[in-house]
Amino acid sequence: MSNRRIHRGFQLFALCLVAVAVAGAFASAWGSRASAASAVFAADKGRFTVQLDGHTVGHEDFDISPTGAGWTAKGTIELKAPDSGSAKVTGTLTLQPDGAPISYDWTSEADKTNGAHVLFANGVAKITLQMQGARPFEQDLSFGAPLITVLDNNLYHQYAVLARIYDWNKKGAQSFPVLIPQELTPGTINVEATGSATVGGKSYEGLRVSTSDLEVLLFLDPNHRLMRLEVPAAKVAVLRE
Repeated sequence: MSNRRIHRGFQLFALCLVAVAVAGAFASAWGSRASAASAVFAADKGRFTVQLDGHTVGHEDFDISPTGAGWTAKGTIELKAPDSGSAKVTGTLTLQPDGAPISYDWTSEADKTNGAHVLFANGVAKITLQMQGARPFEQDLSFGAPLITVLDNNLYHQYAVLARIYDWNKKGAQSFPVLIPQELTPGTINVEATGSATVGGKSYEGLRVSTSDLEVLLFLDPNHRLMRLEVPAAKVAVLRE
């Protein structure tokens, strides 16, 4: 069920472009990474252009930077497509040096303004959802491990975070628990390096993110910065400006 909901998140993007409500094996990788936490992340800031079937439909500005002893990844995306309403989504994710999430806040402004605050502790995500015109709703989701990947609908800079968390020394297929906050959906993703790739005459390092019914392709520079993202099934491409 969770993988179908992950797929649905991208289907919603492709159809209406409104972002509303997309442990032992990798634990050892996380443990080895914690001893070299300073090497996990690197400061990154920029803008992505979002295309649907070759047409520009939005832009995302993002900033990944150190904050105190940890890191903060923040992005704001504005989407507008023909025959569809506009939407603005902002997400702010705070992380421990090894990539484990501390908190996450998102807001979505479309026909209504909705948002949520998520606190992570001991493998549990405590979610407080605030929908316009409704009372706050609280829900706890358990993952069994504190190292949870956050990949929210239409906030593509979070895949840049994932590209840093992936263990490039180990490579191969690696599994991660994942939370899609706007969908209140937990699940599991598989991530695997695919080697060098040439797209549009440029060379990249490839990384494939997949579930049983969805594939997202990441294209990275030699420093593992996200330069391009494609969701073939949804005809979505995200390009760094």
